[in-house]
Amino acid sequence: MRTLHFGLRVADLERSLAFYTGVGYDVVGDVPETPLGHLTMLKLPGDEFVTIELVHDPSEPLTAGPAHFVIKVESMDSTVEALIARGIAVEAPTSPDGSDTFLTAWITDPDGNRIELVQWPPGHLDGLGVADWSD
Repeated sequence: MRTLHFGLRVADLERSLAFYTGVGYDVVGDVPETPLGHLTMLKLPGDEFVTIELVHDPSEPLTAGPAHFVIKVESMDSTVEALIARGIAVEAPTSPDGSDTFLTAWITDPDGNRIELVQWPPGHLDGLGVADWSD
């Protein structure tokens, strides 16, 4: 397993983008319409992969702390089985692209922090990169 990135809730996406790009982050790509809101992926020039995901949903109240963080798993089936055996509830895995190899599932810690589990399809790099947004 490997931590991939943190999702930070932001109230004003343009203001936050100005701040984070001013700090030195580069925008790698974005996903405008998701159940979480508008997602914008950022990385520092020296980072190989995305390290911060800005989460903007004006319909949701802004709360302190991360919106979620993401952990890469090698096998969703094995991970879900192990978590359930330890008494940890896991939402049913789904596939963002409709395949059987790219899977995500959610768990929630005792304080309500959401953690997204991701199983990449074969051949995908360990994290999100520029190639995930090249058309």
